[in-house]
Amino acid sequence: MALEDYRGDMEMCCRCSTCKFIPMQQIAGDQYVNVCPSIARYNFHSYSGGGRLNIALSMLKGSIKYTDRLLDIVYNCQLCGACGVSCNYAMDMEVIEPITEFRMKCIADGQTNPSLEKSFVRLNTTGSMIPQAGQRGEWAIDLHLRDANREKVDVLFHAGCLTSANKGMHKLAADTIRIIQNSGVDIGSFGDSELCCGGRVYQMGYRKAFIDQAQKFMAQVEKADIKTLVTGCAHCYQAFKVLYDRFHLRGGLQVLHTTEYLTQLIQDGTIKPNKQIYLNVTYHDPCRLGRLGEAWVHWEGKKIPGHRFMFDPPKTYRKGTFGVYEAPRHILTSIPGIKLTEMVRIKEYAWCCGAGGGVLESNPEFAAWTARERIDEARSTGAEALVTSCPWCEMTFKQELTRSKLDFKVYDVIEILASAL
Repeated sequence: MALEDYRGDMEMCCRCSTCKFIPMQQIAGDQYVNVCPSIARYNFHSYSGGGRLNIALSMLKGSIKYTDRLLDIVYNCQLCGACGVSCNYAMDMEVIEPITEFRMKCIADGQTNPSLEKSFVRLNTTGSMIPQAGQRGEWAIDLHLRDANREKVDVLFHAGCLTSANKGMHKLAADTIRIIQNSGVDIGSFGDSELCCGGRVYQMGYRKAFIDQAQKFMAQVEKADIKTLVTGCAHCYQAFKVLYDRFHLRGGLQVLHTTEYLTQLIQDGTIKPNKQIYLNVTYHDPCRLGRLGEAWVHWEGKKIPGHRFMFDPPKTYRKGTFGVYEAPRHILTSIPGIKLTEMVRIKEYAWCCGAGGGVLESNPEFAAWTARERIDEARSTGAEALVTSCPWCEMTFKQELTRSKLDFKVYDVIEILASAL
């Protein structure tokens, strides 16, 4: 697909501003009604989903040219998908896809962002999106984890760039493996030779780099005859499950998030969290596990001639409804003593943590502001801790809590489950 393929969607935008807020039916008061961090932060229509569609359409028509301000609008977007979900509550049109394509057009036209270019170069030279302090498989030392490059395994665990590079997250990955190993599952990893999924470079606008990386990864998977992959990273999950499928690269690989896999083990009685943990928590839905983790829908057809935007056969739109929402909540509520108190913006209408779309690299101040907004919402519930299921969300929240000197805890779902076992 290219930006031109979404011309009809962009022309459909009527500037109703629905993309800026959670749907009216979800509003519970005068707070926490915004859904798009970019428009909430910069308060100018161009920074909204609809504003970006208008700009992209104008670029297609040749009525505007690249400027520093235009590029500021393009790159100050987490590509969290919330604008599209709110729009699709009432409308059938693509929103996040043309916005992503517009960024890719900027890259193709040489209008890159220096910070994102640095990450792109790092992937090409080191194979990782972030600096690796040591060996990629260092987190698995002493776990007796099988090497999927040399031995056939039933399940492949993918740690991801951040988890393997951040020593503070090594215990989380190790706890995940111990829980699965103790359940009798034959699980392994690629260890030091684990490859980046490429998902974040796709978010940054580098389509070819993503496809090249995905092809390398799938060649490794196919050589090892892997049938099931489990990952604890929402960004990796969306890449493997959704983006690989979109570009016909996933094949028959089954992709599960750790919360999905462990929920299955809890439901069949293999795992029994018996230890009581008295803690009032609220749960944050990661964008790429939730609304953007919904399965890709392949569609082939044509637009029906005429003024109305109609297709034959009818086109199915992904509206974020079928992301991974219940599995992490099931794990939490299965633990004795845990009280789950929900925020206002949850599931497909959740507010972003700030880490996506390259914003963490290009504008860390905006990423921190976005995280702080979510932390404030979490604290407003009266919860003692914020729980999530993505290392990028966890890291961004913890960094902002440290910067703001706030006494509030952040945990991964698996961290609490491990304590309950």
